[in-house]
Amino acid sequence: MNGAGVLVRCEAAARTYGMGATAVVAVHGASCEVRTGDRIAITGPSGSGKSTLLHLLAALEEPTTGQVAWPGLTEKPGPRTVGVVFQGPSLIPALDVVENTALPLILSGEPEPAARRRALDCLALVTAAHLADKLPEELSGGQAQRVAVARVLTAAPRLILADEPTGQLDQASGRHVIDVLLATADTLGAGLVVATHDPRVARRLSRQWSMNDGRLRPDPDASCAPASPQGGEP
Repeated sequence: MNGAGVLVRCEAAARTYGMGATAVVAVHGASCEVRTGDRIAITGPSGSGKSTLLHLLAALEEPTTGQVAWPGLTEKPGPRTVGVVFQGPSLIPALDVVENTALPLILSGEPEPAARRRALDCLALVTAAHLADKLPEELSGGQAQRVAVARVLTAAPRLILADEPTGQLDQASGRHVIDVLLATADTLGAGLVVATHDPRVARRLSRQWSMNDGRLRPDPDASCAPASPQGGEP
């Protein structure tokens, strides 16, 4: 694989949970690259391995076999380099919306006033600035998801990974969130990978990968190839 502009690379990366007869293979040896400027949709049914692949790309989980590397990042994966919009609830209950949104910057050493200003700007991008002083328990599922998107954007990461970011949103709100993710990725020159069930969302991105039973099937023009048989692919 040509390494120019590669943000993250999987080489026959697999992830298995459990051992022996009860082991479940969530991802079979996937080989792929995400480069600067990539706009990738990962499609597939529930349980196909989409979320686990995103977790591998984000360094939230380690592969059971194979390797994952981040040659295009200037520092190890973290909020300032890899931003993740999670599928499930991810806001901290004790913090209000602006505190949740500013948290990645504060943890990385940004002064609190500057972090709050940046957080409010990003909340405005997803039409959630009016929620700034609310606690997560006061938000609907869709509102919480928009805040989670804003939190990722505050850190201006090089790689944005979003797991079903429109799953709890109505069609108009979902379209707006994808608009924001695409525009932010363009502004930052970041790679963007979105796992989605929605074909309307998938069509917004220029490339499509599909997953089924933990096996990655990239599009024909992708900078990603199926793993070799040694990596677990047929």
